[in-house]
Amino acid sequence: MTIRFGVIGTNWITDRFVQAGLENEEFLLTAVYSRTQEKGQAFAAKYAGATIYTDLEEMVSSKEVDAVYIASPNSMHAEQAVICLNHGKHVLCEKPAASNSAELRAIIEAARSNNVLFMEAMKSTFMPNFRIVKDNLYKLGRIRRYFASYCQYSSRYDAFRQGTVLNAFNPIYSNGSLMDLGIYCLYPMVALFGKPESVQAVGVLLSSGVDGEGSIVMRYDDMDAVVMHSKIADSYLPAEIQGENGTMVIDKINQPYQVKVHYRDGTVEELTQPQVFESMYYEVEEFIQLLKNGERESSINSHANSLAVSEIMEEARAQIGLRYTSDL
Repeated sequence: MTIRFGVIGTNWITDRFVQAGLENEEFLLTAVYSRTQEKGQAFAAKYAGATIYTDLEEMVSSKEVDAVYIASPNSMHAEQAVICLNHGKHVLCEKPAASNSAELRAIIEAARSNNVLFMEAMKSTFMPNFRIVKDNLYKLGRIRRYFASYCQYSSRYDAFRQGTVLNAFNPIYSNGSLMDLGIYCLYPMVALFGKPESVQAVGVLLSSGVDGEGSIVMRYDDMDAVVMHSKIADSYLPAEIQGENGTMVIDKINQPYQVKVHYRDGTVEELTQPQVFESMYYEVEEFIQLLKNGERESSINSHANSLAVSEIMEEARAQIGLRYTSDL
């Protein structure tokens, strides 16, 4: 079974997606959508056989496209996803899949009403060492805290400081630290522990109107969760899941490559599993396997998990005063 993919967006993340997809023998790139013919041609030239489209309706009407990967700016995800779904195309959409929970609900409804697959492309939850995390949580005893940090100084922040507001710091595109980086901390948390009972957020808003950094504290029944995110400073802290019997240490929550448990008696158990493929391969594999099995939702990046993360971010944004055009 070959799944014929169209892609929306011609940026570096789309390149990585296609390269990862080509590692799977059931992946085939047949279409590239770009707003300009020139960018579409430049992208498609690297991948023989792909047709270039500058009209999205034309691409999703093609019988040569089974599924669409969306990697456009965040603010465009929902509209484009609904168009694809309404044309009967399966959709794998980059995170965050929507600007807010209302948009995400519209996407999910379109997927269900058209009986097609929709999945948010949060890659980390499919990586081998995240599965190791999930399978070994019981070793920690009663879990008391989840901590994750993703703070990375943006390559576009220097331009911002000089007065040039690029897309990464433009609220028109539903961007900012929480949506771009904080989500990498929140999605694994929800996948492991579900939606928290309460959310308390603080953050720093930049002059353009987006958040440069922030922190969120969340409460569960008998544990808490702490998340830190930033696009204006770096952090080198690993993630931790703290239990009464031991603490699990994860090197990078956005791309878990190393996992170990430090027990209270001083012993350390190395749990790391070797990773054969590039990190984005595993979300492609999940998506294709779901289609082969006739399924319309991932049990890992489920609609419920995506919606819970969207609602957490929406609440956090409300608390720090961050609004997007699509919220109105």
